[in-house]
Amino acid sequence: MSGLRLEPPRPSMRVTLVATYELGRQPFGLASPAAWLREAGIDVTTVDLSREPFRPEAFATDLVAFHLPMHTATRLALPLIRRVRALYPTMRLCCYGLYAPLNESVLRGLGVAHVLGGEFEQALLEVATGGTVQMDGVTGDTSLPRLRFRAPDRSGLPALDRYASLQMPSGDRRVVGYTEASRGCKHLCRHCPVVPIYQGRFRVVPRDVVLADVRAQVDAGARHITFGDPDFFNGVGHAVAIVEAFARECPGVSYDVTIKVEHLRRHDDRLTVLRDTGCLFVVSAVESIDDAVLARLDKGHTRADFEQVVARCRQVGLTLAPTFIPFTPWTTLAGYHELLRTVDTLDLVEQVAPIQLALRLLIPRGSRLLELGRERLGVDLDPFDDGRLVYPWRHPDLRVDRLQDTVAGVVGRRLTASRSAVFDELLSLAAEQVGAPVSRRAVGARDRATVAYLNEPWYC
Repeated sequence: MSGLRLEPPRPSMRVTLVATYELGRQPFGLASPAAWLREAGIDVTTVDLSREPFRPEAFATDLVAFHLPMHTATRLALPLIRRVRALYPTMRLCCYGLYAPLNESVLRGLGVAHVLGGEFEQALLEVATGGTVQMDGVTGDTSLPRLRFRAPDRSGLPALDRYASLQMPSGDRRVVGYTEASRGCKHLCRHCPVVPIYQGRFRVVPRDVVLADVRAQVDAGARHITFGDPDFFNGVGHAVAIVEAFARECPGVSYDVTIKVEHLRRHDDRLTVLRDTGCLFVVSAVESIDDAVLARLDKGHTRADFEQVVARCRQVGLTLAPTFIPFTPWTTLAGYHELLRTVDTLDLVEQVAPIQLALRLLIPRGSRLLELGRERLGVDLDPFDDGRLVYPWRHPDLRVDRLQDTVAGVVGRRLTASRSAVFDELLSLAAEQVGAPVSRRAVGARDRATVAYLNEPWYC
C-alpha cells in the first residue's frame, strides 16, 4: 500500500449568471463569461428571465451575477436583486456590464458586493474564485485589460428559435444569432452609455474567436447573425476580413451590422463588400435631422451627411435602418413634424421601427450630457431618480412632452400594425400639433414590410 493520502474532492464553485433583457436575443452577456468560468472548472447556471420563469433554486449558488448591458435591463434587475437578497440574505451578489458602474451607488445600496464594467470576464472570474479584482467599478482604475478572448459557451441557454427572428419581405422568418467582433467605441457621442466606460477606446475580438461563435450558432439553426459592435467600422480592416471569411464559411447565412453615419461616408467604398457578403441591412444611430441637436450630441455628422448616406446605400442596394432619439430638450413641435416628413420624403418609413419615433433622451449618471450644463441643456434636471435610473427632465414646452406621451401610447397600442399604418397615425398627430394639413405620403402605405427587419426592434 502506498503512503499517499488522497484528499476528498473539493466541491465546485457554483455561479449563477442572470440576464433580464438583451434586446430579444440570446444573451451574449451570459455566454461569454460562462466560457471563462467553465474553463476554470466552475459550475455555471445561466438564467435568462426574458425567456425563462424565476426559479428560486437556480439562485441557491455561491455567487449570483447580473448582466446589466442597458437601461431597460438594469431597471428590470433592481426588483430581482431585492428578491434574491430577500431569499438568500448572505448571498454574494455581483453586477457587470455597461450600466453596472453607471449605477454603482444604487446597486451597492441593494447589497451588491461587486460592480464590474468594461472588459468584465477576467474580473468576474476573479470575483468567483476569490482573487484580486482589478476592475471593480469605475471609481478607481478605469483601464481596460486586454483579454485573451474565448468563444462564448451558450450551453444551458434557451434555444435560438425562442428569441427574436428576422422577418423577411416574403413573410418567411429566419432564426437569428448574435456575436461581437469588437467592443467599445472610438467615438464620444454625449448620450451614449459606452462612452463613460470605454472613453473612446475599443478592443478587437480575434477573427477565429468570432467565427467560432458564428459557426456554433449556425450549427444551432441560425440563418442570420447580428454583429452587435457599437460601430462595426471602428476597425474597418478587421470588419471586412470578418465578413469575407463569414461569407466563405457560412454561405446563405445573412447578417446585419451597426455603423455610424460618418463611417458610412468615409468608407463608402466598402459598402459593396457588405452587400456582397450577405449584409441585409445596416443600423445607424442617426438620432436627429436637426444640425443643432446633432452638434449638442457630438454625433460627428450633419443632416446632409445622413441624406448622402441614404442615397449611397440605396445606390449600392444596401438597406439602411436609421435609429432616432426624436424627443430631446431641444425638440420642437415643428422639428418633430419635419423629422416625420423627412423619413417619408426619403422613403424610409419601412426602414424605421415605430419605437424609434417615440424615444425620449435618457440622461443617466456618468453621461457626457451633464457636461453641457443648464444653459446648453436648456432644461433643469431633477435629482437623480434611483428607480428610473436617470436625471428626469421636463421640456420647456409642455406640448412636446404631451406629444411624446401620445406617440409612445400609439406605438405601444399598435404593436401588430404595419409600420406604414403606425407612421401614418403619427404623421397625422404631428401635423395636427403644428396646424399643418396632413400631406399625402410620398410613398403609399404597404400592408407588409418591403425590407428585412428584426421583429423585436432595438431600443435601450
